[in-house]
Amino acid sequence: MNPHASKTDTRAGNRQELPSIKQFLGVFRYSRRALDLVWDTSRGLTLWLALLTVIAGILPAAVAYIGQLIVDSVVAAANAQGAGADEVVRFVVLEGLVVVAVAAAQRGISVCQSLLRALLGQRVNVMILEKAQTLQLRDFEDSEFYDKLVRARREASQRPLSLVTRTFGLLQNLISLVSYAFLLIQFSPWAVVVLLLAGLPAFVAETKFAGDAFRLFRWRSPETRMQIYLETVLTREDGVKEVKLFQMGPRLLQRYRDIFKKLFKEDRKLTIRRDSWGFVLGVLGSIAFYVAYAWIALTAVKGQITLGQMTMYLMVFRQGQSAVSAMLTAIGGMYEDNLYLSNLYEYLEQPALPNFGELSAGPDPDDGIRFEGVSFQYPGAAQAALENINLHLKPGQSMALVGENGSGKTTLIKLLSRLYDPTEGRILLDGADLKQWNVEALRERIGVIFQDFGRYQFTVGENIGTGDVRRFDDESGWQRAADMAKADDFIQAMPKSYQTQLGRWFKGGRELSGGQWQKVALSRAFMREQADILVLDEPTAAIDARAEAEVFEHFRQLSHDKITILISHRFSTVRMADHIVVIEKGQLIEQGSHEELMQNQDHYAQLFTLQAKGYQ
Repeated sequence: MNPHASKTDTRAGNRQELPSIKQFLGVFRYSRRALDLVWDTSRGLTLWLALLTVIAGILPAAVAYIGQLIVDSVVAAANAQGAGADEVVRFVVLEGLVVVAVAAAQRGISVCQSLLRALLGQRVNVMILEKAQTLQLRDFEDSEFYDKLVRARREASQRPLSLVTRTFGLLQNLISLVSYAFLLIQFSPWAVVVLLLAGLPAFVAETKFAGDAFRLFRWRSPETRMQIYLETVLTREDGVKEVKLFQMGPRLLQRYRDIFKKLFKEDRKLTIRRDSWGFVLGVLGSIAFYVAYAWIALTAVKGQITLGQMTMYLMVFRQGQSAVSAMLTAIGGMYEDNLYLSNLYEYLEQPALPNFGELSAGPDPDDGIRFEGVSFQYPGAAQAALENINLHLKPGQSMALVGENGSGKTTLIKLLSRLYDPTEGRILLDGADLKQWNVEALRERIGVIFQDFGRYQFTVGENIGTGDVRRFDDESGWQRAADMAKADDFIQAMPKSYQTQLGRWFKGGRELSGGQWQKVALSRAFMREQADILVLDEPTAAIDARAEAEVFEHFRQLSHDKITILISHRFSTVRMADHIVVIEKGQLIEQGSHEELMQNQDHYAQLFTLQAKGYQ
């Protein structure tokens, strides 16, 4: 998808005329799903909201009718020189009670909405995060997918409740309108027609500008993401160091301001247009009311209706006009909410990670791992990251991957752990294609520490415990794993040992050196005691050569019955592996033991000799 074309199309969309009836009605397809979502979130609150809405819809007409009775009883009592004053008092007390009931119903609606807003916001955010767990890695490396995610998180969490609130508000005003129409039709059916038509112009304008606002919202997603990113770079500790050192702050801040100015310019144009048309069309509604006002007043002057009836009809027309306006505004708002809900469901309907098989064990456990003619090309890339890779690694063997940065070593590990599927060829584990394996069962077999490992703002122990979530809180396991990774000594010297908070995001947090972080990451690999395939992707780059050699020698001894895969640029460590594979530009160009490859006097031998000279 061409981003420039998309932006052009969307800008053109901002100039579109009113949506067709089919488009307008089609966008309401998310209403039922939103109602179901709110119902599932809290059935009790939803029922109370519905009941109070009905009550709040009926009672205003009752207030208007009692108002007529009060005025007519006052006139009658005045004509009778005070007789019937008790009746006036009773009607006033009754209206007061009804007004209190209306206020109570409105307050109850507000309470229900507030509680539902909190519950539903949490529910939708959890849905978004749960969906993220089912998606493929390629989704998170796709800028268009990130736009979907940003749009879903920014607006969609509040839109389901907004839609339901407006739906109930529509119901409330519809009930009120029916009761008003029942009273007003006694004056004249044409008064009801005028009442209904007076609100249409404002409704049309609101719907038009709701669509414009939504198209503007979708168009600006990349710019909004860039603003969020700039905020992160300017305020997080992992970006602030270079920002200050390279004096990038003023430039990045100016870029942030420029994006805001660009977005604000579009907002200002839309706001001025929307409010200008709103004012003009609102005047039309006021004219309609005062025409009806004059009509009802002249009818009362002619003696065709009583003073109380005139008061009631004026109140009913005014409140009916408000009800019609509120109903049409609610429909326009529901249209807008459905537009924004399309972002949420567009994200939730993103294809999940395919899980083709159910295997939890292969037919031939002694066969280990096989790569058969495996090729892979990243989406949108001009050339393949891996081409025709053939490998076989049996249980108990160790393999080292050697190659320049970008040669495809990490990609191979991502294919093995099924973060991606091969473009061509297949990968087998224990004699079964990875696509036949249950993804969760497969990943329980593999322990991977990537070079860009996570540095979690958790305690030291929890950072280690992430290596095996089933033993996340296993303190004895933390210590055993840290001891294997040569990390226990510096952890024990910290203020709270394994309970020390890491990072600077939370109070009392402590930052580690690069080498200490790598030892914590290595501890995660040792934490995964049940895994029989262990992969270390350059996790010791910040550790000195001697410490790395000690760690890997210890690592090899502890995992003698497991398949181990090591990626490292240090040949003193690489030579420990049983099998060494050299990858260049995505192709396997050499493989064998250290001794075999040195005898070949080819690429590996040249690299080894070159690095060895650096230590002489």
